[in-house]
Amino acid sequence: MATLEFKANPKINLRHPDVMAAVQAQVETHYRSQLVDRIRAKGHVLSADGLTIKLAKEFGFCYGVERAIDLAYAACRVFADQPIYILGEIIHNPEVNDQLRGMGVKFLSGREKDADLEDLKQDDLVIIPAFGADLATMDKLQARGCRFVDTTCGDVMSVWKRVRHYAGSSFTSIIHGKAWHEETQATSSRASVHGQGHYLVVFTLEETDYVCDYIARGGDKTAFLQKFAGAHSVGFDPDLHLQALGVANQTTMLRGETEEVQLRLRAAMTRKYGAEKLAQHFRSFDTICGATQERQDALQKLLSEPPDLLLVIGGYNSSNTSHLAEMGEAKLPTYFIKNAAKMVSAELIQHYSMERHQEVETRDWLPARDLTVGITAGASCPNNLIEEVIRRLFELRGIAVQELLAGS
Repeated sequence: MATLEFKANPKINLRHPDVMAAVQAQVETHYRSQLVDRIRAKGHVLSADGLTIKLAKEFGFCYGVERAIDLAYAACRVFADQPIYILGEIIHNPEVNDQLRGMGVKFLSGREKDADLEDLKQDDLVIIPAFGADLATMDKLQARGCRFVDTTCGDVMSVWKRVRHYAGSSFTSIIHGKAWHEETQATSSRASVHGQGHYLVVFTLEETDYVCDYIARGGDKTAFLQKFAGAHSVGFDPDLHLQALGVANQTTMLRGETEEVQLRLRAAMTRKYGAEKLAQHFRSFDTICGATQERQDALQKLLSEPPDLLLVIGGYNSSNTSHLAEMGEAKLPTYFIKNAAKMVSAELIQHYSMERHQEVETRDWLPARDLTVGITAGASCPNNLIEEVIRRLFELRGIAVQELLAGS
């Protein structure tokens, strides 16, 4: 049976003016920060007694995240008298997901899931997270007669359109991303829709070079498939399906790395087939999210005159936030924290290490001398968490932020 496209699902439109006005007031209560607004108005800088805070020009919630949260809150308001389910984290921020749990939303995945797909019944309401969902999951939900509140980001759906086009042209989609990430899984499913088309997910430049080498010289097919286990389509054959490639990406990857993936694959296909036939064998398209790029560009600018240290705020499983942390770690002491509580004292901070892939502790992280601290946050981090981090920083120096602002 043909796989059903998401557009055929019975989606619910909640964007009514009266509903959204009430929702936005509630969202502002939960996530807005007057302190952050005031610092923005003061040129993104706040200083006192030897401590200077510099905020990146772009940080925090993007439009797609705001839209997803608004729709989830609207569902809770409009359907308050019935169970509401969500496939998984609406965005990768623990505080936001905990808010939804507190509002009664039941999670269908994760360590603390409340129900399974098999528990759902006709007309049950399911929120689709901002990352989207793979077609197999959507088919299961539709078969059970569920209704949907679709919060999928428009940038993600643009990538889906691109890989469907590749599939229709018999081009294999090479997806630069994380094969285990919800967004990449959703995109991959659309790269082989209706049993047509294939995909291969590459995460690193080393993996990209491995693919390029196979294109050039061939190799051990079994070893290739083992290396990319869980990151390719069913029936993928590198001897057949690396002859025509279209590049796409998870929207939250580093642009420079995605561009390098494209360049290396283009060069490999040019060497293999010649420049005059390249169009028959290679296509690429920029599918990096605009908000992701704005935050990366803003951090790059902040780092052009490096502060003494950098704080990156957001969920540890947030892809766009982790790339901001990578950018910082390459240049200066960087601490990736999910909230202000991780700044235990001026002598101890608990933060996520991108190298070790776990939370670690660092001592004597906040020197007592004059200090400039850069701050940025991922697209899924609300301003109230950023405010708490700023307040905690000044508190560790014995400075009350309210008094500081009152005197400004």
